[in-house]
Amino acid sequence: MANKLKMLSVVAAASVLTLSLAACGKDSNNTNNAASPAGTAPAASSPAANGGEVNNGEKVTITFQNIYADETTPTANGLKQVVEAYTKEHPNVTIELDTLNTDQQKQKLKTQAAAKTIPDITMVNPAAQMQPFVEAGLFAPLNDILDKDGLKDTYQAGLLDYYSFNGNVYALPDGNNIEVVYYNKDLFAQAGISAPPTTFDELIEDVKKLKDKGITPIAIGEKDTWTGSFLFMNILLRTNGGPGFLQDVLDGKKTFEDPAFVEAVDAFQKLVEAGAFPEGATSIDANAGANLFKSGKAAMFIIGSWETGAIDGSTVGQAGNAAAFQFPTVNGKGDPNQFMLAPGTAFAVSANSKNLEVAKDFLHYMTSSWPQIQFDLKNAVGQPQLMKGDLKAAGYSDLAISVLDLFSKVNGGDLAFDNTMKPAIAQVHLTSLQNLFVQKVESASVAKEHQAAYDANK
Repeated sequence: MANKLKMLSVVAAASVLTLSLAACGKDSNNTNNAASPAGTAPAASSPAANGGEVNNGEKVTITFQNIYADETTPTANGLKQVVEAYTKEHPNVTIELDTLNTDQQKQKLKTQAAAKTIPDITMVNPAAQMQPFVEAGLFAPLNDILDKDGLKDTYQAGLLDYYSFNGNVYALPDGNNIEVVYYNKDLFAQAGISAPPTTFDELIEDVKKLKDKGITPIAIGEKDTWTGSFLFMNILLRTNGGPGFLQDVLDGKKTFEDPAFVEAVDAFQKLVEAGAFPEGATSIDANAGANLFKSGKAAMFIIGSWETGAIDGSTVGQAGNAAAFQFPTVNGKGDPNQFMLAPGTAFAVSANSKNLEVAKDFLHYMTSSWPQIQFDLKNAVGQPQLMKGDLKAAGYSDLAISVLDLFSKVNGGDLAFDNTMKPAIAQVHLTSLQNLFVQKVESASVAKEHQAAYDANK
């Protein structure tokens, strides 16, 4: 895992190079191709391209379980475009979308896995989260569609390793992101904040200033428990002095009772006590939490760079009030150029699908089309596949270009807790962190709770 972390930081920096050079006008091969990226992705194709049929023309229905619940996002728009295009070319195929928010989908997939009723196409997180499904034989290998039309070569080098076991790739990622702090420049100004914080103490002070002005400091939807964990892990990345805390636990070099973990819990609770989060945060889901920022009701949003396109299209983005910065140092520790790394949720195909051929054909079609569609939807930030294009000429925002610049600064980072630890340990962690939003707990007790879960499930 440690080597993979290093590799992903290189992937993040290298992948953005293609776009950032074009954004600066240095890619002479793309100056006349503003609206269409000269990407490495092949044109979408299938055995039944141009109006033909798959599966011998039998009428089939494919269930596609996905997490694109916010219909206003470029990703949701892109999915609709792909489904409409594919079913127009393949009139014998119906694609039914089972759309849920992230936590709902995770829970539903667990239930379906237990009953061996995985939908034809579903979504799963990388590494530790998808491993149990693979070991249970529930996902089909996707090497065959990756080998077709050069699709594999469109993915950023090394990224597919997070979705691979024993030489087989079992899922295709929908993104490759870093965690950043989005902020509303207008709300900062209203609170008398002249520049983004560079230290955790400054962040706490800014939270208090915003709170005094009646402004929600940090948007979050902690009903979906991963949101608080993602933020917390940024703090731990700093208090640990760099990446690798969870790997050290796995290697037996540290425990959760290590001072770095306790210090991170203390810092997290300082945010809660300062009033950083909206009232009733644990009853707000991730989409509603995001909308607090996008509608101008919260000053900051600490989340993955996948939100850039949606923020651009929001009230705050359209007003030109959105910008982003790195998570600050904590108690003098950490490097702002080390980020929480987020290889995306990925598309997997059920090994038991009655329409396996068609499901794979659609997934090949979709992922072949994806780079072009997402570039045109102003959603190039955080994509997993290589693409080229002149961002400025294509109308990309200053926010998008600045976030891509943050990608270019990445010199290391960590994966999310639930992508690193076994699901049973991760669940204790998620519940424990959610509890901190509603009551103060001794940090040492939180650490012991984590260690007990680890010892019981390692």
